[in-house]
Amino acid sequence: MDAGAGRDAGEFMVVGVDGSEPSLRAVDWAADEAVLREVSLRVVYAFLWDRYEGAALARDVGRPSGPPSPREIADAGARRARARHPGLRVTADVVPEEPEHALVREGRHAAALVVGTRGRSGLAELLLGSVSLAVAAHADCPVVVLRGSHDNQATPPVHGRVVVGVGEDVDASAAVRFAVEEARRRGVALEAVRAWRCPVRESADHPLTYGESARLHEKRAAEELDTALRHVPSDLRVYRRTVEGYARGVLLEASHRADLLVVGARRGDGHVGLQLGRVAHGLLHHSACPVVVVPDGPRDAAPGPDCGAVSLPPR
Repeated sequence: MDAGAGRDAGEFMVVGVDGSEPSLRAVDWAADEAVLREVSLRVVYAFLWDRYEGAALARDVGRPSGPPSPREIADAGARRARARHPGLRVTADVVPEEPEHALVREGRHAAALVVGTRGRSGLAELLLGSVSLAVAAHADCPVVVLRGSHDNQATPPVHGRVVVGVGEDVDASAAVRFAVEEARRRGVALEAVRAWRCPVRESADHPLTYGESARLHEKRAAEELDTALRHVPSDLRVYRRTVEGYARGVLLEASHRADLLVVGARRGDGHVGLQLGRVAHGLLHHSACPVVVVPDGPRDAAPGPDCGAVSLPPR
C-alpha cells in the first residue's frame, strides 16, 4: 500500500535515518522544520539486510548486546525528535527496501524530505552519499540535504538569511516560492542570486566592446531577477544580487552566509524524476549550508506507483 494513502500531500515531513550520527542530526533539523510548518514528522529506516551494515552507530542507537534491529534504529530517530520537540507528532516505520527507492516513494505525498549523508567512510564530511544524491535527483517533493558538518538546526537562524538561486528559466518559480515561504517562516531575509556571464566569443572577438556587452548581460540578469521575484510579498526583506561568474561558484560563496540554500531542478522529457545539472550537483557536494532541491513542475508529473523500478546509482 502506498505510504501516503489516506494523508493529504504536505501534511507531514519525512526524514530518512540509518542509525548514524549524521542521520540523527538530520532528525533534529527535520523536527525543527516540522514544528515551523505545523505538520507531523515521519521517521523512516529503509534497509535490505537482516543485520546492520551501515555507518558507525550513533550513541543514541548503540546497545551492548550487539547490532540494533531495524525497528530499534527507526525508534531511536523518533525518540530523538520527540525529545527535541515533545509536542511534535512523530511516527516511525521500517521499510525492507533499498533506501533510494523507499525514500523517493515516501516523499511522494510529503511537504519535504530530509536526508543526511550515509557516513560510511571518513570522507563523509566532504562527499555526499550516493543515497542522498539519488533521492535529491528523483524525489517528487523538495529534498533537504544536510552534510555531517552542518548545523543540526532549522531554528533559531544562525545567519538570518535564505538564499535562492535564480536560473535562466524565470517562469519555473517553484524554488523561489519555496524560498519565500521558508524565509517568512523563519522571520529572516531572502537573498535572490542571479549569476551571469558574457559568452566567450563576445569577449574574444570584440575585446574593446566587452564593457558594453557586460552591461547588457548584467541588465538582462537584473530584469530576469525582477521577473522571478514579481510575486514576492512586500513585507519580506529581499536582497537582489546579480553576480558575474559561474552559477556554481557564485552560489557556493553565498552559502557561507545562509541558513538555507534553495535551488530548482527541472524534469526532462522522456526521463523519470529530476535531472540534476552540474550546478545542483556541485552545491550538494560542497555547500556550506543545507541545500534544498525543489522540483519544478506539478506533482502529477512525478513517477507513478512503479517508481521503484527507476534506475538509481549503486550505494
